[in-house]
This record gives sequence, structure tokens and C-alpha cells, in this order.
Amino acid sequence: MTTVYVSDPIHADVLAELTTLGRVHLGYGETAVDYTDVSHEVEAVLLRAERFDAAKIAASPRLRIIARHGVGSDNVDIVAATAAGVWVTTTPGSNSRAVAEHVFALLLSLARRTPEGATGTAAGAWAELKPHLNGFELHGRTLGLLGFGNIARMVAGIAHGFGMDVLAHDPYVDDDAVSAAGARPATADEVIAGADVLSLHLPLTTGTRHLVDAAALASMKPGAVLINTARGGLVDEAALAQALIDGHLAGAGLDVLEGESVDMKNPQPHSGIDVARVPNLLVTPHVAGQTAEAFLAAGTDALAAIRHALAGDRPATAINDVAAPTYS
Repeated sequence: MTTVYVSDPIHADVLAELTTLGRVHLGYGETAVDYTDVSHEVEAVLLRAERFDAAKIAASPRLRIIARHGVGSDNVDIVAATAAGVWVTTTPGSNSRAVAEHVFALLLSLARRTPEGATGTAAGAWAELKPHLNGFELHGRTLGLLGFGNIARMVAGIAHGFGMDVLAHDPYVDDDAVSAAGARPATADEVIAGADVLSLHLPLTTGTRHLVDAAALASMKPGAVLINTARGGLVDEAALAQALIDGHLAGAGLDVLEGESVDMKNPQPHSGIDVARVPNLLVTPHVAGQTAEAFLAAGTDALAAIRHALAGDRPATAINDVAAPTYS
């Protein structure tokens, strides 16, 4: 019998399909099991936020695939998986629209001071708040995009609907492609300095870690807004906190924190920013891709990858290459 481990909640339809493959162990909910208790029998892992390191892989003699429910693979030891003959897959494009829309959920909340207005009104402070909740419009402002992949292009399209000008930089996308997608090509420094709203859409690498540091933040326009729905380590969080406290930036919206590199499920104690004490900061718990539509798409793609791996085929969304192992 095939055994599958699911680390975190997924779409109910996908979970129902997984049960047709065999036994399913859940790493969450009332029936949650610790992976180490079932690692000896697991052949497929459908992984969201749990960290999957070399020790877990080494303890999994029957494992064929780690199917990431999402576009990133930061929480998987890909080198160890490859050495053990285990496929690692992702679900590219499955949550792009959801993340792009969340950029504007954060941005509009900051621009119109929605959280402050809503919580204050609920507390009975309508009259006291009303004179002070002056926001700003997006029309005519410049959106700067660092990274110009699928999500960023969707963000650019939404921005055009608000009447925003769009600057973009991506070292892997040529200027003609940027222009064809409705953005003005620029250098990274030009994007940072020219943006009223700076939105990050980059992978986290040694070259991009703390790309937005104290110097970059200082070069941003006074009153600008920073949005990060990509990876927490792109931003020096201590420097961002200071820029907000000093009033240099009008606000920041984050869906990711640097502490996720330590604990994806509870990163706040490991992050460099005190979410409760920094003004004009809006943080959501890495939920940009969490819509019903995105969950179904990501789960469906992950399930397809699992089916291929269990059948002995190379999954279409594999991000590593492994020799076909023999299982007993």
C-alpha cells in the first residue's frame, strides 16, 4: 500500500484524491502525526510549510518524491534529496494571480489606512478617527518592480488599471520583453529610487539577500511604500523598522518575514522586526497564495507530480534530476 504524508492543510478535493492512492498521514489537525514516526513507510510527501532536511530524507528509505505545494523550495534540502534519488517538485504558476492580488490588498490597506479605520471604528472611535484618516490614491504614482516574472507581470497589469506608471528590473528579462509587458525597463537603482511603491518579486539567493538594505531604503522617495510578498530575507528588517519609525517611508506591507528561514510555521520570534511596535507596518502570515482557487491549482499540480513519481516517471515540474531508484 502506498503511504503519503501531507504536512499542512490542503484543498479538500485534493486530499480526497490522495486517499485513493493509499494511506495518508496528516501532519496537522486532531489526527496529526510526527513525520519521524512514519518516515520508514512514506513514499510521497506533499509539503507546504514544514522543513524537510537531510535527516528526514535519510530516515525515509521508501521516499520517491517531495512535492512542494507552492513555487518555492527553500524548506527542502534538494542536494540530499537528489543524492537519495528523491524527486523534488514545485507548482509554478499555481498561485500567481492570488499573490499579485495580495500585493494590492496590502497596498490599498496602507494607502487608505483600512486596518486602522476598521479596528478604530469597531472600538467606537468613528468621530475621533474620521478627521485623521487621510489616505493617498494610486493613480499617477509609480510602481517599481524588482523581478519581472509571472507574478510581477500580473502586478503590472493590475497597476495599469489604477493608472500607475510601472518601472521594472530583472537581470534575466531583456528590455524588449519588459516593454512588451507594459513596463519601463530600468536599473535596480533606478527602480528603487523612482518608485512611489516598491514591490519585490525575486528569489532569495546569496546575491539578493538584504538587497533592500539601509542604503537602498534611504535612496527611496520620502513617503514611499514597500511591499514584499516574495521572500523575507530580501529585506533588512531592522533597517526597514528604522525607516518606518523615522517616517522616511509611509508604510510597508509584508507577507513574508526573514525568520521563516528558521521556522516557517512561527517566524516572528526569529525575525528582525517587532511587528506590534513598528508604525505603518502591515504584516500578513505568508498567505498571499492562499485562495481557494490557488489551493486547488497547487494541490492538483502536486498530486499529478506524485502520481508520475509513483508510476516511475519523471514529474513534469521536477526541479532536480535523479537516477531511477529501485524500491523494495
